[in-house]
Amino acid sequence: MSYGYRGNGGVIGFKNSWTTTKSGNWDTSVRYANQVQLPPDPPGEYQYSTVGSHTFTVPAGVTSICLLVISGGGGGMYYNGSSAGYSFRMNGGGGGALAWKNSVSTSVGQQYAIVVGGGGSPGFYASGSTVGGTSSAAGTGVSMNCTGGAPGRYSQNILPGVATGGDSGGNQRGGQSLGYGSSGYGPAGGGGGPGYSGTDTYSGGNGGNRLASATYGPTAGLNGGGGGGGYSASEYLSNGGGGTGIFGQTTNGTAGGSNTLPGGGSGGGVPTASPDYQVGGLYGAGGGGNSSVYSGTGGAGAQGIVRIVFGTGRSFPATNVALADSNGNVTVV
Repeated sequence: MSYGYRGNGGVIGFKNSWTTTKSGNWDTSVRYANQVQLPPDPPGEYQYSTVGSHTFTVPAGVTSICLLVISGGGGGMYYNGSSAGYSFRMNGGGGGALAWKNSVSTSVGQQYAIVVGGGGSPGFYASGSTVGGTSSAAGTGVSMNCTGGAPGRYSQNILPGVATGGDSGGNQRGGQSLGYGSSGYGPAGGGGGPGYSGTDTYSGGNGGNRLASATYGPTAGLNGGGGGGGYSASEYLSNGGGGTGIFGQTTNGTAGGSNTLPGGGSGGGVPTASPDYQVGGLYGAGGGGNSSVYSGTGGAGAQGIVRIVFGTGRSFPATNVALADSNGNVTVV
């Protein structure tokens, strides 16, 4: 009997039917299931972290994939006048959205269109800030779309993005930017990045302002989502929200507060230090706002990301989807 080993992963394939003598021709490039126990898919992953459009091509040996899509957070708003005493409620941006889908059957060479949304830009009153970018994944068996968080506005409740196309329980929204009053309590922080699961309307924490209450103050994330952004006690600026990590659902992001940054959910990032911790944390958190240019010009929302994993026994939100489960077979684009 002649036989050969496939170059990628040492997979053996058999071309013709078995006979009592096990005769036939070995095929070293294609896997067959004819009386041959197929080995498991080799574990690995692709991370699409560059904003823009990409194409994922299914690598050799992969027959099933799981996808995670997160969109960008909205940009925060600031008032284009300068006074240390201005306390207008310029809201931060809303958090993005998250979707996951498991066990999508594929074949080598099959292609999927990937889009990674950027974070929304900060802007001045009344409509200068921008919405977070949409992230998506599309192809055979996949039509996932996550819109970005809404941009910050003056004295409004700012909504997060919306997810569609994920599995049951796998379409989640980030946090809002809330706060109290139109002035007197300062700007509200950015919404937290979205969580991974559950039936909560918003799984990211809500950004809030100085009226520290369950309704108007910052809140923690849920189901692995990022915490809502807090505020400075010494000047009228607010922080970005905490981001959401991509390696499966773990801990909830803690709420921001007075001179306290929010925590990232599931290992996500905290607001960026420059400027003044107002940029939303990676991934999918909204940026913070400012009551006046005296304290700054708002924070950008965090960008989104798309992650595709493969290998036997892996599934979102939290089964064997840690980075280590890819055994070092990681491609970052």
